[in-house]
Amino acid sequence: MKIVIVGLSHKTAPVAIRERLAFTAEELPRCLNELRTTPVVREAALLSTCNRVEIYGAGQNPEQVAEEIMGWLTTARGLDRDLLESHLYRLTDRDAVRHGFRVAASLDSLVVGEAQILGQMKQAYQLAGETGSSGTVLDKFFQHAFHAAKQVRNDTGIARNPVSIASAAVSLAQRIFGDLKGCRCLLIGAGEMCELAARHLVSDGVEILVANRTLSRAVALAETFGGEAVSLAELENHLDKADIILSSTGASGHVVTAPMIKAALKKRRQRPQFFIDIAVPRDLDPAIGQLDNAYLYDIDDLSRIVENNLKDRGKEVIAAEVIVEKRSDEFMRWLETLELSPVLTALREKLETIRDQEVARAVGSWPDISPEEKKRVEQLGRLLVNKILHAPLSRLKHLAAEPDGDLYVDAARQLFQLDQA
Repeated sequence: MKIVIVGLSHKTAPVAIRERLAFTAEELPRCLNELRTTPVVREAALLSTCNRVEIYGAGQNPEQVAEEIMGWLTTARGLDRDLLESHLYRLTDRDAVRHGFRVAASLDSLVVGEAQILGQMKQAYQLAGETGSSGTVLDKFFQHAFHAAKQVRNDTGIARNPVSIASAAVSLAQRIFGDLKGCRCLLIGAGEMCELAARHLVSDGVEILVANRTLSRAVALAETFGGEAVSLAELENHLDKADIILSSTGASGHVVTAPMIKAALKKRRQRPQFFIDIAVPRDLDPAIGQLDNAYLYDIDDLSRIVENNLKDRGKEVIAAEVIVEKRSDEFMRWLETLELSPVLTALREKLETIRDQEVARAVGSWPDISPEEKKRVEQLGRLLVNKILHAPLSRLKHLAAEPDGDLYVDAARQLFQLDQA
């Protein structure tokens, strides 16, 4: 079995592409079931976040597994294959393992060291288990990935004082308004990202207004920061009251449109408004950015601030990469053993079958053989098989651990015709 990852991230695709490929929580069980019905994908898990969509697969033929996943993605999202392929990466074997471990350890995140991705990855793995789409290989893969992430957080300083998406958003707001004290921020959504942003904003003296589809959640978040709450249905009536609008919902379409903001700016007498859209798919109509006195940023724009954060933790990243490499080696050794075990078993069974057949033929042609002599012949057969197998099996176990070990395992399978009935 081989590990395969097919996906895209903030590094390979703009938000306009990522939002077209994003999957909602409600879609995921059905999608996993569809993936598992393809002929060559034996196991599957699907990770969909603001910054990445990745399908983790396992199967005997990695090229076929990747092709099946690619075809499924194209069909599931109705995207042009050439367009999709220009943004996708296909990773197999050790490259896939290393990448998955780096994702879990937040080394591939927009904000290196953030903790959110590990939780998202654990949710993806849990759902794969609940739907029966994960198995022996992916179970072990994710367990090793989580251990690698834990070791990175415990043994390096990569997670200390991390720059979050929310803090980067506040930094951008400060560039527009300077001192934020006395400004009002409208948070659209009441999830974790909005709560993190609220903490940063309140510490800078910003007043908070929360709009959410479920009013009770908006009230709970607003009360935490001494702000106000409104339902999402009332949103349009409050847009003009906000200097900063930050949106992060799970909506499938635009929550705020350009005409809505044009009207709000007119009420504000064209006083500037700052918009940050950290949702995928995007909540805020991109056309808002074309309006005078409207400053719109999406999640990709935040990467410029985040990149500065990387310079301060270069040594920690190096230490984390060393941990990932070591953990990747450990998993690959386990996977190679998993690949080798059926071959070793099949080879021994084949030789023992030949031994039993030849011993039976010899004993059958020896009519006056005594029970003691028969026992000696059988013991001789077992001894010969063990001696013949000892050196090649030991050598094969050693070679299987080499970088091209799968070639030796496949050679043994072909030489002894172990795939034939």
